[in-house]
Amino acid sequence: MSKRALVVIADGTEEIEAVTVIDVLRRATVDVCVASCQLTQELQIKASRGVKLVADSHIDECVDYSFDLIVLPGGMPGAEHLRDCPTLTTMLTCQQKAERWIAAICAAPAVVLSAHNLIANAKATCHPAFLQQLQAKQVVSDQAVVVDEKHALITSQGPGTAMIFALKLVEILMGEKKAQEVGQPMVLLS
Repeated sequence: MSKRALVVIADGTEEIEAVTVIDVLRRATVDVCVASCQLTQELQIKASRGVKLVADSHIDECVDYSFDLIVLPGGMPGAEHLRDCPTLTTMLTCQQKAERWIAAICAAPAVVLSAHNLIANAKATCHPAFLQQLQAKQVVSDQAVVVDEKHALITSQGPGTAMIFALKLVEILMGEKKAQEVGQPMVLLS
């Protein structure tokens, strides 16, 4: 049975984080849906460094589907757009109640998850510039990726940790062996 992941993007999303996660999950044969949170229902977004990305669908079309993992890339003002999307907020709340995985990187743990009280009891990290906004039970500032299995939460620090983060997502969904199979040809893991 194939694992399903939703990667949510909006204008201002950090492109390295979004594209790295999408690419690595697809290399691991995870069924990835990229969803736009644009208010205009547009599928194309302009990422934080001007790169244009095209989503597979709009977030409103994803509500009736179940995902093993929902991923929130960071970037500003991308994380704010994700925070302000009511459909995504509902989906994240349902994901958490169902004890299915949520992953967030860079600004997203603080800007999105803290804002909606979805991280208060968890152990987490985020971009150093947002650590004071991160309202987690245990804030971790010295790890590239933090996994809180009890709360089905994976967080990471930023663009430079995106590959490690993406491979950790593969490991969580598909196992350590699959993560190694994906990482080795990319000359990341030996």
